Amino acid sequence: MSSSLPQVQPELYASLFAAKAQRLTDLLAPFQETAPSLDLFPSPVSHYRYRTEFRIWHEGDDLFYAMFEVGEDPKKDRRIVRMDSYPIASEAINALMPRLLAAIKDQPVLRHRLFQVEFLNTLSGEMLVTLIYHRQLDEAWEVAARALQQELQIEIIGRARKQKKVLVRDHVMERLHVAGRELIYQQIEGSFTQPNPAICQSMLEWALQVTQGSQERDLLELYCGNGNFTLALAGQFRRVLGTEISRTSVGAAQVNIAANQIDNVLVARASAEELAAALADPDSSLAARLAVADYDFSTVLVDPPRAGLDAATLAQVQGYERIVYISCNPHTLADNLAELTKTHRLERCAFFDQFPYTDHIEAGVYLVRR
Repeated sequence: MSSSLPQVQPELYASLFAAKAQRLTDLLAPFQETAPSLDLFPSPVSHYRYRTEFRIWHEGDDLFYAMFEVGEDPKKDRRIVRMDSYPIASEAINALMPRLLAAIKDQPVLRHRLFQVEFLNTLSGEMLVTLIYHRQLDEAWEVAARALQQELQIEIIGRARKQKKVLVRDHVMERLHVAGRELIYQQIEGSFTQPNPAICQSMLEWALQVTQGSQERDLLELYCGNGNFTLALAGQFRRVLGTEISRTSVGAAQVNIAANQIDNVLVARASAEELAAALADPDSSLAARLAVADYDFSTVLVDPPRAGLDAATLAQVQGYERIVYISCNPHTLADNLAELTKTHRLERCAFFDQFPYTDHIEAGVYLVRR
């Protein structure tokens, strides 16, 4: 649930987008020697989010979707907001929302102690719905859920404390179109995926542009998730090594490598810190397992969490000729750039409006060794 509920106002989008772009420009200005222009990637103005979740609110016989509006004091200032529709979410999610509640409302076995619903939709039209309960799910629930699944032509997962019932599968298969290619991605329920697929496609195409001409050398990617950038960039490099700490995401990446018939990518489960240690010690067991000595890395791509890169990873990243840094927090990006620009020159920067009508800024920068 969101603590701040963005309001879709298409007539204001251009000005809001420009204001965020200016904030990012100002934040990056101290690190730009030649003041490169900001590459701008606006979002669709509505129906851009393909993953969302709602609380389910019970009031007598009524049942409705809800989110919380949280004020300055989250413990005291917390207002429930009824959500009969959600213009931020995809059109398919909006179309399903009332149909799902109508089908559940008069079925006690599906309604009883239901407290949250999560939707995972794709551009390719797949829909996975997770129903989350404050009670254990039994055989009667499963029979009713299978009937609901058939009625609405969706796929359903049931969750409760220490319980997960997957009726068909626990994932969807997204198909993104990037620079004239279709890329297939397994997106697993409950795991991180980019919620705005239009902007995700823009991010991948921008990364392809800035890494052109890299075919004779290799790419190292940290925090690679399910292979979002890894697979898109594979054709730009001789070989790609991606690392990710989440076991679920690594498993999805392996599926995605096979689905896209890519043969020059290895994704391994390791933290950025573990990889840094392996690269520093070629005799370590992890270095041997990944065969890091066989790589000729020219470029590193990082897509870190909001905290940015720690000191050890920063030092490691500075060892490569080219750096692609995707950031979900421009303030920690700026902190990291204060160090990175001592050794590298900032050549390209981009603003990806992943979350319109909010203060959130997603950025990309491309640096080349001085």
